[in-house]
Amino acid sequence: MSHAEDELTSQPECWARVAAEAAGHRTALPATGERVAIVGCGTSYYMAQAAAALRESAGQGETDAFAASEFPHHRTYDRVVALTRSGTTTEVLDLLERTKGRARTTAVTADPATPVVDAADDVIVLDWADERSVVQTRFATTALTLLRAHLGLHTDAVVADGRTALADPLPEGLPGCTQFTFLGRGWTVGLAHEAALKMREASLSWTESYPAMEYRHGPISITTRSTATWMFGPAPDGLADQVRATGGRWIDSRLDPLAELVRAQRLALAVAAARGLDPDRPRHLTRSVVLTP
Repeated sequence: MSHAEDELTSQPECWARVAAEAAGHRTALPATGERVAIVGCGTSYYMAQAAAALRESAGQGETDAFAASEFPHHRTYDRVVALTRSGTTTEVLDLLERTKGRARTTAVTADPATPVVDAADDVIVLDWADERSVVQTRFATTALTLLRAHLGLHTDAVVADGRTALADPLPEGLPGCTQFTFLGRGWTVGLAHEAALKMREASLSWTESYPAMEYRHGPISITTRSTATWMFGPAPDGLADQVRATGGRWIDSRLDPLAELVRAQRLALAVAAARGLDPDRPRHLTRSVVLTP
């Protein structure tokens, strides 16, 4: 078993644990009414997108998400939350340094022995959710579950769906597709982007992701019989039929969207295995991006 597979399968237990611990991190996380930015890089950026959409739709306050390298320093925020598994990513550390004294900062990380611990005002360490694989799975979804639980939006049903996502077989023939598209709406747009990233990282697949209705504004033109289009959450009316009419495969969302992400992670590993690739060591990637001067 690869590290990625082992870490992927541990996610429901990680979600249950972080949800139980969320109340203890309350003062380090955004309070109702704060103007908040959530930042990250790669996978963490997509988790930030999902968390920001959840918080704002829950009426907790204006919430934006940014790639750390694109943070708008001219804007004013009450709190900046940085998601960083390694705690060493250059763009995140630079952002926290520039934000110091202008906004309260919180870092959610997997490693307490890294520079981010000194760079942020508040630190939440999820070291028990750290990973050996370069490809992120459980740390990212556990960090998102922490924020989801803080908003009161996590339930035991999410954990149950996560276990179902691990136990049920993937749709027959799906690993044989040559192109994959993931779609989302609201908070699940970030999950769709993350599913596409997992497929690219682990299996070198041709993969795209969009807000669901944007798929009709051009991207649907690439759909063929060897294309799989996977929806995270409820689909807009008529979209599934339009995709099926092209001859492409449509994958409905049956579970909580976070559990659907687990299914997509499993697909990424299945395609990687079929192609003889090592998901623990994806091409050209490292655990952390550290830029040298």
